[in-house]
Amino acid sequence: MKASWKESIYLQREQLARILHEPMARLAGRCVEAWGERERLNAVLAEGFAAIPHCTYLYCLGSDGVQVCDNVGREGLAAGHHGRDRSRRPYMQEAVPAWGFLLSDAYISLKGRRPSLTALKVVRADGQALGYLGADFDLRDLPVTAELYEEPGHWRQVKGDPSIRENVFRQCRVESPMDGNLVQALSILEELITQRGVFQCLIHFSSSQATIWTADDPFRYRILDHEALSDPDICLVYPPRPYPAEAAIPQADVKRVLDTLRALRLTDPTFYLRQASLNLFNGMVSLTFSCDGSHYMPHEEFLLKDTSFWF
Repeated sequence: MKASWKESIYLQREQLARILHEPMARLAGRCVEAWGERERLNAVLAEGFAAIPHCTYLYCLGSDGVQVCDNVGREGLAAGHHGRDRSRRPYMQEAVPAWGFLLSDAYISLKGRRPSLTALKVVRADGQALGYLGADFDLRDLPVTAELYEEPGHWRQVKGDPSIRENVFRQCRVESPMDGNLVQALSILEELITQRGVFQCLIHFSSSQATIWTADDPFRYRILDHEALSDPDICLVYPPRPYPAEAAIPQADVKRVLDTLRALRLTDPTFYLRQASLNLFNGMVSLTFSCDGSHYMPHEEFLLKDTSFWF
């Protein structure tokens, strides 16, 4: 089973916590003897900085969240932070687990305005908590230990602008230039998708254009306006390419998907399709209707539903 983005985050955080816990615990133990003495704490953190992998800054906080030493970074001491009240920062709002180590949720840093996270290790002496050893990390510096997640393959519905939904019965579809030439436009797109290397297509029915991505140049999109979608000669610009063997949508189903999109655009004057997309490798079809509701669903499920389901 493929991991969701939340599961991927959990696995990544679990691995980072495993990497950081032991070196921070050792350094926290060394802070005990210097606790309450700013200069000694600075020296302990400077000496132990290299042992905390990927760290941006180290510092110590009292139990009240007020900093009791300076920041220590790669370049040495960073003055101006002693006495700083961090009690309202996101990582101080999270409960430290019973074992005394917290890897915070990611947050946006105050200075760099960058995604960051903080690790806190409770500093204890004779069973009493003195405060915390803190370590800040820039997400750019952290290794990625989890695999890239994959989009879920089930039907998802996303609600859009409430004001559009409230006024849906006061509107009526206005025929766009593409609507008047929809059979030809969709036939051109079918040719591009099945024969000429286009693997993703986003169709804007209301503005009479399509945005396409090709396997030959996947990092750049191309926009086909109404003129291009009315001229079959546009196909000559894109060289013939075999239909990808790894495509999740069978070649024969591309026409069926496009024909169904045409029906959803033209069947009802009030509830109608504003834009749609299909991606051969995701195997998904997306739909955005006049009520501003969006749907993402596997193409097999999409083809099982006729217009009576939607209207």
